[in-house]
Amino acid sequence: MEVSNIEIPSHFLCPISLQLMRDPVTISTGITFDRDFIEKWLFCCKNTICPVTKQPLMTKLNDEDDLSLMIIPNHTLRRLIQSWCILHVSDGVERIPTPTQPPTLTRSIICKLISDAKKSTQMRYTFLQRIRSFLTSSRTKKLLVSSGAFEYVASVLTEKDVTNVEKEEVISVLAQMDGYDQELKDVMFRNDDDASLFVDSLVGSLRSESSSQQERENGIKVLRLVYSVADPTKLSNVKHEMFDEIVSILRDQISNNATKNALKLLVELNPWGRNRVKAVGSGAVQVLVELLLSELLERRISELGLVVLDQLCGCAEGRADLVGHGAGLAVVSKKILRVSHVASDRAVRILSSISRYVGTGKVIGEMMEVGVVAKLCLVLQVDCSSKTKERAKEMLRLHSRVWKNSPCIPPHLISAYPSSN
Repeated sequence: MEVSNIEIPSHFLCPISLQLMRDPVTISTGITFDRDFIEKWLFCCKNTICPVTKQPLMTKLNDEDDLSLMIIPNHTLRRLIQSWCILHVSDGVERIPTPTQPPTLTRSIICKLISDAKKSTQMRYTFLQRIRSFLTSSRTKKLLVSSGAFEYVASVLTEKDVTNVEKEEVISVLAQMDGYDQELKDVMFRNDDDASLFVDSLVGSLRSESSSQQERENGIKVLRLVYSVADPTKLSNVKHEMFDEIVSILRDQISNNATKNALKLLVELNPWGRNRVKAVGSGAVQVLVELLLSELLERRISELGLVVLDQLCGCAEGRADLVGHGAGLAVVSKKILRVSHVASDRAVRILSSISRYVGTGKVIGEMMEVGVVAKLCLVLQVDCSSKTKERAKEMLRLHSRVWKNSPCIPPHLISAYPSSN
């Protein structure tokens, strides 16, 4: 909740997030925190001390069935916070809802659910639905991993009789398992045949003609999680079909999260084997240029898009596609000094690759016409990294015979043009 211009009582703020608590809970040291933040501290980060007092906690973290005893809802404080919110409704403060507490979950319950799920496809689907309903906190996710439920959920994707609705449930569960990288690696790549079936199923979830928007969004996230922990041999053996579907996610722009996960996945894959060529062959460069043309693009998406484009310009096919696009050089130049230092650095790197390897008369003339030369002169005058300035200076020197006396350079930037000596 965003609260501005109003002083919030200090005891209403979570000591970890410093934000108004929505679900205050108290731990054994007597300190109260917002549930989401203290659960992440205890169960994801595996801390065994109070973040405020630094005192050891009373309950041991390895006792999975007693994890729920570590935090106690502070109903009195929650009601006080709700009352305070109501008093300040006229100031734009929204009343925090009363949280719905998840059912108590233990290892024995999970083992029983898994045993029942193995008896029939109907019970398996019911199991997947129930597991998804339990994914409300870091504590329950940790318990699902330690009890074998996470491994069983993943294995359902490799079953011959798995249905489309079951696939959607599995992918939804896996998409919520951030932070369990090693467990994910152990499950996905234990057996080569199962790993191949698993990945093929995920790739299938990205297809627009057979999957819902939510399934596609979850599918690209799980693929990104999978390949962020994969060994180089797995990264270099990715099928061309996967790049087709990743590019389709970027083209369709179903959501910012899906776009960011698709770009992050390409960042992971591109450095290995012939993956850059495969990505280019799937139309990645054209789609990235169209994406970067958007005026309303989120900053992080612009940065990731330029990182991927920089990777693809590391191969001849990628450079050819960029200069072959009518807006390719222009959109890269436009991002310099308009998004962030990261974006500027990557944009200059891309132009450097083009200048060095595809610097034909036509390309150099186009770079001058679309404002690249003026931007490079400006880079030398503002706060950029030394490496970026050096690349800009190198390009300006390399093509000084064509560019230096060009009317395309504003008069106030001519003095910044480096000497060709």
